[in-house]
Amino acid sequence: MSGMTDLGLPENILACLFDLDGVISRTAAVHAAAWKQAFDAFLRERDGADFRPFTDADYAEYVDGRPRVDGVRTFLASRGVGLPLGAPDDPPGTATVHGLARRKNELFLERIRSGGVEAYEGTLRYIEAARADGLRTAVVSASANCRDVLHALDAEHLFDARVDGVVAAERHLPGKPHPDTFLAAARDLGVPPGRAAVFEDALAGMDAGRAGRFGYVVGVDRVGRSAALYAHGADRVVTDLAELTGEPREPGER
Repeated sequence: MSGMTDLGLPENILACLFDLDGVISRTAAVHAAAWKQAFDAFLRERDGADFRPFTDADYAEYVDGRPRVDGVRTFLASRGVGLPLGAPDDPPGTATVHGLARRKNELFLERIRSGGVEAYEGTLRYIEAARADGLRTAVVSASANCRDVLHALDAEHLFDARVDGVVAAERHLPGKPHPDTFLAAARDLGVPPGRAAVFEDALAGMDAGRAGRFGYVVGVDRVGRSAALYAHGADRVVTDLAELTGEPREPGER
């Protein structure tokens, strides 16, 4: 078994595959709030006095890390609710899976436009260090807004490949917890999965890393669920990527 590098990775690792929301960008909470607003409005109208709100636990279990349409279907199934799939061009708020997904994205973009986007600076420094050491890097995200977020962060140049919601749709790749998007990113970098490391904060992303037999899976715990990340396949869990290099975190980072 190989030793560990200064990056906190096994010596045989040649590439790093990073999730976007919650790992690179501080947008996971924005996604969660947009999902809650969309689902609560739908459920309140549907269930009336029997309304049960969408919770943080629902977000973690059924939505986080998944493509939007999959998140809608998985969460609604947990409540015993069925909706017709509809079409990708259904207007936001239409009583279809696509309509509800588009309403969520509309709410997410409104929040981003009003509040902007911030990065986890520890992650950006880690990516720069990895590239300086000769490792290849890719961003792997379920978000169709990935490129816009990276552009807003001035971080597009930090990645040799991008496999996001747009690319996944073009290539007909199933999203997380399936490993296909991570496997596609590794192929794009010319690196076998066993020599690539996955960096994820979502349980679905942990499942994808394990299913893809990647060389190392790092769970990024921003919300206090370290045990769950390990249970879903993490080799190591950190609260910030700075921990992997021994670099002190900046005030306010966790």
